[in-house]
Amino acid sequence: MTVVKEAASGSFDAGDSSRVTRVGRWLRKSKIDELPQLWNVLVGDMSLVGPRPEVQKWVAVYPERWQVVHSVRPGITDNASIEFRNEEALLATSDAPETTYKEVVLPQKLALYENYVRQNSFLGDIRIIFKTIWPF
Repeated sequence: MTVVKEAASGSFDAGDSSRVTRVGRWLRKSKIDELPQLWNVLVGDMSLVGPRPEVQKWVAVYPERWQVVHSVRPGITDNASIEFRNEEALLATSDAPETTYKEVVLPQKLALYENYVRQNSFLGDIRIIFKTIWPF
């Protein structure tokens, strides 16, 4: 698994960035902005299902836990993506979104990632794909 490079600004984006256009917000909300990653799946760099790559800043917070997560190929979707489908909205309501991410969201995501590494299976991946497409 590779780590995602941080944005040039180095700041935390809680989803309310003025840099994001109306179309960009729609792409993010609909998750269509993830489609280019299908190329990475086709060339074998990523899997459809697996832990999402994270920026180095957050990997450095819990390096021993990320070592386990990095033992599998990263994916486009996973249980954390489903659980935190509205992560931007959650962080936008926080007075300190970066702290909320570090102390609340990231530990929960890591627990879901670690669980995936321990229990991944073909049927489990199919379930995750269905939950991603049909989040009911």
